[in-house]
Amino acid sequence: MSHSLAQALPADQRLPFDDRKTLMTTSSISAPARHTTSTEATFCSPIVESRRWLEGVDFPSNRPLINVSQAAPTEMPPEGLRQAMAEAALTQVDAHLYGAVLGRDDLRNALAGQISAHYGGAVGAANVGITSGCNQAFAASIAALCSYGDEVIIPVPWYFNHKMWLDMSGVTAVPLQVGTDMVPDPKAAAALISPRTRAIVLVTPNNPCGVEYPAGVVRAFFDLAREKGLTLIVDETYRDFDSREGAPHDLFMDPSWDETLIHLYSFSKAYRLTGHRVGAIAAGAARLFEIEKFLDTLTICPAQLGQIGAIWGLQNLQDWLAGERREILDRKAAIEEGFPQLAEKGWSLLGCGAYFAYVEHPFSQASEDLAKRLVTEASILMLPGSMFMPSGDPAGARQFRIAFANVDRAGIKTLFERLADFNPG
Repeated sequence: MSHSLAQALPADQRLPFDDRKTLMTTSSISAPARHTTSTEATFCSPIVESRRWLEGVDFPSNRPLINVSQAAPTEMPPEGLRQAMAEAALTQVDAHLYGAVLGRDDLRNALAGQISAHYGGAVGAANVGITSGCNQAFAASIAALCSYGDEVIIPVPWYFNHKMWLDMSGVTAVPLQVGTDMVPDPKAAAALISPRTRAIVLVTPNNPCGVEYPAGVVRAFFDLAREKGLTLIVDETYRDFDSREGAPHDLFMDPSWDETLIHLYSFSKAYRLTGHRVGAIAAGAARLFEIEKFLDTLTICPAQLGQIGAIWGLQNLQDWLAGERREILDRKAAIEEGFPQLAEKGWSLLGCGAYFAYVEHPFSQASEDLAKRLVTEASILMLPGSMFMPSGDPAGARQFRIAFANVDRAGIKTLFERLADFNPG
């Protein structure tokens, strides 16, 4: 403790000079206690870890790699969108400058209008903030709601980046086990609420399970959160690929939706803008005021070119997006139609929708061990269920996530043939 600092303390908190000298001498010769950093508090990203399994592996020409580990488009955005971004890069000064922390006004207005039309509710531009990807939207929401030691209820299997951010924030992720239909139960969630609970998180259509949560279930969680004074965070990154027609829930029709709901969205999947990192939050103005502090400190503003691409997509690509949705739904159908081949071998299809199928394998070995063997023995990269579960949960050892969005019908057929032939012994 320095002399100046000691003098700044109230008299009853100061140490006598000799005691301070002893304290400084002792601390200078003692090794500092090992502490855990924020990033050490969580696990390695499953995407990063699984990519390491590919290092040094040569796949035979007659059995190329089938990568169903990650749900991300691999093709470029449509040409018109690319041209709009290129023209902006060449001619718009503001495309290269800092912008508003909560995003460009035209994009906020357009998204507010689209949400209002899709869900039949009243959402204004003041309710919308643009973020650098949907993961940042989640992180900003947690920062605005929670402090160290608080709790957030999340269904398991969970989206691993949500769990990672809660870990790094010092917020306890309280696991909510889903039923056999992979849908969480609001009554079970109610039993987990404690004085430290701040929010409940739902992802629908779900990552990793693909399941589309019924509208009644989503409403029941909303009512529970409102009754208990909590926030309901609904991540609808994959809503553009929901198999249901119209609004998947009625939360935005509630006149006071913004007192309970924080809604998350991503432009990445809809318009193939993953590398440009454009996400969004819809929430009450008071919550966005707090969220804005986080965003300003972290990134100052979302990238301008990505936002320009997103607004062009909203205004011009709805018919194209409808075609993308039909293709994804056809791949979902291919999963369901082809799965009996695996069912005969003892596999089970637990959930399927949007970009994902969630399956249970019939083998005695743990899914993480099998995942590594599938790379070398079947040229398949997919993530084990243990990456979506609390450590030690036995269910994770029996499960896999199949991210099928980048695999067409022929590829799905080949995937199932390889899995059917796989025998780890």
